[in-house]
Amino acid sequence: MAAFRPLPLGARIPASPHAVSCSLPTMRDVCGYEENDPDILRAVTSGYPRFVVHPFATALNAHVVGADPALEGRTLWLTSSARMAGRLAEYLGPADEPRRFERDRVHGVSHRTDGGAASRAKRFLQHVGGFLSSREAEDHLVRLGLRDAVVYEAVFEGDGIGEVVRQLRPNLPGTDAADIVVTNCGMSAVDTAFRAVAALQAPRGRTAWLQKGWLYLDTIAILQTFTASPVDYIAVPNALDTRAIARAFDEHGHRLAGVVAEVPTNPLVQTPDVEVLRAHCDRSGARLVIDPSIASVFVVDVLAHADLVVSSLTKYTASAGDLVAGVVAVNPAGPDAGPLRDAVAERHEPLYARDAARLAHEMGDTAAVLARIHDSTPRVAAYLEAHPAVRDVFWARHPGSAASFSRVARTSAATGGLISVTLREPGSLARVYDRLRLPKGPSFGMTTTLVCPFMYLAHYDLVRSQAGRAALAADGLDPDLLRLCVGTEPVDDIIAALGEALG
Repeated sequence: MAAFRPLPLGARIPASPHAVSCSLPTMRDVCGYEENDPDILRAVTSGYPRFVVHPFATALNAHVVGADPALEGRTLWLTSSARMAGRLAEYLGPADEPRRFERDRVHGVSHRTDGGAASRAKRFLQHVGGFLSSREAEDHLVRLGLRDAVVYEAVFEGDGIGEVVRQLRPNLPGTDAADIVVTNCGMSAVDTAFRAVAALQAPRGRTAWLQKGWLYLDTIAILQTFTASPVDYIAVPNALDTRAIARAFDEHGHRLAGVVAEVPTNPLVQTPDVEVLRAHCDRSGARLVIDPSIASVFVVDVLAHADLVVSSLTKYTASAGDLVAGVVAVNPAGPDAGPLRDAVAERHEPLYARDAARLAHEMGDTAAVLARIHDSTPRVAAYLEAHPAVRDVFWARHPGSAASFSRVARTSAATGGLISVTLREPGSLARVYDRLRLPKGPSFGMTTTLVCPFMYLAHYDLVRSQAGRAALAADGLDPDLLRLCVGTEPVDDIIAALGEALG
């Protein structure tokens, strides 16, 4: 297993100051991270950017607070833009005494330190992707003389956003540049699409949203938090239950603003029948938002079925694992294409220029990276399916939804790299996870293979209670599920590492 060596707690994955993942090598580390154990948090100085404030942003924040007496005794959050600062201040509300901050192109919001405002602010910025980019923070630190220079990295020389759009267009048939909007992260893309559709549909008396399948935690949070009222959030947790979706449309179709579906889903890698979803939306007047991040727009062709496609470009396209980005694409043939195009352009949070230059450089490797991943993933899945310690293996070609995936897959070899595994022996998760030599941390779609106990990182509150575990089980989710994303390392090394851990 020459490709893998143990990574200590908190090690950046990859070894870049802008890495989007970090090593959580044991279940104790995972639980300690979720429980804010000081010893664990001291080691985890960098992590997924929407969950861990980047050290560059922390240093900039400290400098700003120290230089401004008006911020003494208050908590300051740096945001991606002045507009995002305004949204955060509005979300907090008068009771938290929010004050917008702006100086030398640095934007943010300060608030009083008690009353839970900090946790509310952090959750908001996490859900909608409103944190300051690590590269923008780095540039400010250099400008202020707090760092000598930015860390060197290869970038695209020219219009980074234009190059990203150019490389995306062949995977979004029929679009022109105005239909493709690059955002500062994947959740920002989801948030932008949600707000664009909501603004379009509210004057029509449509305020309800339908969640199709078990979605990523922050997508669920956007639907639960920002719909007009609790009754406007409707969930059909089983992505493959066509009868339940038909009942939901029969009951709520007249008031549905939109439907959100992942194709495939996270973490069970299930592909709903998008043609059925499209037909329901056409009959009801709901707009369909499809998120193909689990496989990427390079792997599945879904724009023709959607009104809006939203996707994280952090996955597969930024395959080095050192930046976050997202995209919203408008289906130009959709019934509301014009208004949606304008609404998306007006509401999105742009990708920072240096992030765009780095992304444009990395995107040139996407086809080669995916070819390696697609060669290895079926072999890893077959090995796991045959292993006596493994109960279930969920991946794009799982028989439960393989036919639906094939209808949207660009090639017969396409799979994406995600595989989720459940174990036969109850209580064996910690033993298997701790023994794994594979890199262990959040995110996926990198050249680096990554493993994580997904439900512990995404829904720790549920996995730690009997009632929560029962609720997950009712929705077909094993709390002890392991999520693996195959990288570009030698597949024999990946399989050997899995075999060693599984015993």
